[in-house]
Amino acid sequence: MTRPGLPKLIATDLDGTLVRSDETVSAYTHEVLDRVRAAGIPVVGATGRGPRLTELTRNDIRAADFLVMAGGGRVVDQSDPGGPVVLRDERLPGAVLAGLLADLEAEVGPLTVMVEASDEHDAPLWGDYHASWPYQDRFEARTRAECLSRDVLKAFARTADHHVDELLDVARRIVPAEVATLTQAGLGFVEICPPGVDKATGLTVVAERLGVDPAEVLVFGDQPNDLPMFAWAGWARVAVANAHPTVRAAADEITLRNDDDGVAVYLDRLLSR
Repeated sequence: MTRPGLPKLIATDLDGTLVRSDETVSAYTHEVLDRVRAAGIPVVGATGRGPRLTELTRNDIRAADFLVMAGGGRVVDQSDPGGPVVLRDERLPGAVLAGLLADLEAEVGPLTVMVEASDEHDAPLWGDYHASWPYQDRFEARTRAECLSRDVLKAFARTADHHVDELLDVARRIVPAEVATLTQAGLGFVEICPPGVDKATGLTVVAERLGVDPAEVLVFGDQPNDLPMFAWAGWARVAVANAHPTVRAAADEITLRNDDDGVAVYLDRLLSR
């Protein structure tokens, strides 16, 4: 049940939630988010995108005071007058990733693996080519050894024989939570993050900096990687109508699809109460 009045903090996922299928954000959505900030409510973009996509992310959620990126591993305060301040930067050691991939391949067979190793602007992912990856312009084929030669922000894995939700279930059974955090974001790949990294722990960094209780936070999402912040936030958890079934089930409310500006419509109504 939502609380009366307004939340103290609003966080929204981007792809599939705020961003439309044509990879744009409407002028209406930008205008509503500007009104949210004008009402004194900080806005957070909470996304699986890594810091290499920071400029794209800033363009998609221009009103954001904070960015929670890489599924929670990179947190940036954009409100500081001196410029953006990195509040969190977590990495997964290559040796740890190598071990868990070996354990997973022993169970499910060969994996297609990509890693996010660099936070430079528009840096490509490294790894195994797969035709289903939607962002081929930001991909570079590299050997497994090269991919595991350094600490990474995140890794992506899939098999030809498992649906991503099935592979995620298997991976969570094999890989202990203290080794890595596992999720999926609707791209057909299991995402492997450093232990303790998810959108909830990323938002915790923001909430503590602002002195906001999780019970005062409103969140929007569409994929399983949004479930931790749905469990964490208490003011309301809102899924877009196109959300994964598990996210819809965890939501307090369902708004319109991302292509129908569901986040903005919900917030517009909230501000107009």
